Amino acid sequence: MRATWAILAGLALGGGMAWWLARDQAPQRSPEARQRAEQAAAANAEDARRPLYRWRDDAGNLQITESPPKGRRYERIAREPEPGIRVRNTP
Repeated sequence: MRATWAILAGLALGGGMAWWLARDQAPQRSPEARQRAEQAAAANAEDARRPLYRWRDDAGNLQITESPPKGRRYERIAREPEPGIRVRNTP
């Protein structure tokens, strides 16, 4: 029984030592890989902020699309609401 506990304690201590010694040896990224990651993150952030376009078709129906209509008046609206509470005074 004591031998079993000694083996388990040795395994636990060995695993702990391996983790402790390996935690500071994270691989370093090359400058090119870091630059590609930053460009991808910037592209994703730009895609997330694309505006929507609100306009009316020939029948007068309200349309909201991701691309502006050609030859029509439209209103550009943000996907994310403005921060804060807006109170409108209606008579």
